[in-house]
Amino acid sequence: MESLPLLILVALAFVVLFVLPSRQRKKIQANAQAMQDSLTIGTPVMLTSGIHGTVAALGDTTVDLQIAPGVVMTVARPAIMEIRTPAGDAAAPGSASGATGFVDGDGDPTDPTR
Repeated sequence: MESLPLLILVALAFVVLFVLPSRQRKKIQANAQAMQDSLTIGTPVMLTSGIHGTVAALGDTTVDLQIAPGVVMTVARPAIMEIRTPAGDAAAPGSASGATGFVDGDGDPTDPTR
């Protein structure tokens, strides 16, 4: 009877150390595969190395990435870390009108905000 709590503790440790991380790993792999499947030509992406570019062509295991006008590099698909949104598509959160985030856009920090 003394070994029953020990057996329960070992079973719990097994679940915490092996089963839960395995489920998380599968979820991350599924998200990465969904991101890979959603790639299209013209999609802005960021590589795991931090290089930003636009998808120029898609292969089975590679992606051609345009990193500057006329400069195309070929990378392995798993090197793509995330799909980026173009900078001009979304305003900064919490900003008021104008590029500076101030009401009249002149950059005066004493301007009242909305």
